[in-house]
Amino acid sequence: MLTFSVKRIVIIVILIAVTVAYWTSSGKKESKEGQYRTRNVELGNIIQTISANGTLTPVVLVNVGTQVSGTVAKLHADYNDQVKIGQVLAELDPALLRAQLQQSKANLLSAQTAFRIADSKLKRQRMLKEKNFVSLEALQIVEQEVESARAQLAVSKAQVERDQTNLNYSVIRSPISGVVIARDVDIGQTVAANFQTPILFQIAQDLRQMQVNISVAEADIGQLHIGQSINFTVDAFQQRKFTGTVKQVRLNPTIQENVVTYNVVAMVDNDDGALLPGMTANINFVVLQKNDVLRVPNAALRYQPKDNELNESSKTTKPSNQPTLYQLSEGKPTPISITTGISDGNFTEIVQGSIQAGDKVIISEIIDKKESESKFKLRVF
Repeated sequence: MLTFSVKRIVIIVILIAVTVAYWTSSGKKESKEGQYRTRNVELGNIIQTISANGTLTPVVLVNVGTQVSGTVAKLHADYNDQVKIGQVLAELDPALLRAQLQQSKANLLSAQTAFRIADSKLKRQRMLKEKNFVSLEALQIVEQEVESARAQLAVSKAQVERDQTNLNYSVIRSPISGVVIARDVDIGQTVAANFQTPILFQIAQDLRQMQVNISVAEADIGQLHIGQSINFTVDAFQQRKFTGTVKQVRLNPTIQENVVTYNVVAMVDNDDGALLPGMTANINFVVLQKNDVLRVPNAALRYQPKDNELNESSKTTKPSNQPTLYQLSEGKPTPISITTGISDGNFTEIVQGSIQAGDKVIISEIIDKKESESKFKLRVF
């Protein structure tokens, strides 16, 4: 029994030694060959963009108000209604305005009567003056009375026209053809137009054509121009990309907390009506685009090996101020100096350098999990 147990122990020890030896050898081999993660240099397209946020608005948005005060008596339009130019949207209670008009018309009749009396008196005074029955001064006084009556008649006529216009203003009509975006009044509500014209409706002329008001930082505004293409998404349709064109780069800056931004307006087609006013657009301006160029992942440009991983020749020829890629040579990272072009955030163009499509470059190191686990176990035991 004892001999059998010794044999089992010996066999177990041998198996453990073989396993440890295999694990160690495989780990060393793997560390030499698979220590680095690489990617191929390839030909592809690079689109350099600028990111910004904006708000969708109708191209023409009219605020419909009232020039007279009163109580809303009737509403003839509501949200999302299609309206035509001149269509009645709402009516104010016309009682006070109609009474004012009647009073002005009565004043006009009085002024007309006064003018006729003064004119008749002037004719009689002229006839008497021709016969020298009245003095010149008396005639001039009557002439002044006629002119005063004529002026009062003109004032009365103007007052009637004014009151008639105010009465007409009690009927709110649409100034354009379009769709009602907002209605800010209800029946029975009193609107006062003494100091500021109250807004009753907002009407968009045509929602098939929208514009995006974009706030762009001053560092990026120099790269934008009229006619430039934009791509954007909205939260309501995150998987769909919309396109537009820059229409205007406004010169007036906006300064908030010492941050300077400029407003850029872009035009967008909205034939299917998917885009709604007020939506937030996540925008990418297409600054520059190059097709079929040599490109490399940006991770390869960020990779920086340790000095002890380089061979002696690479240490002496390692560039300091140029973009550098690293390839494996005899299991060691070897630097290659390049000249870069545009970048889209993921890939960067290679303009010049001793590298071509299909070459492998290092993008990162692979952590040896077995080694880290073994070290952890040694610390535990």
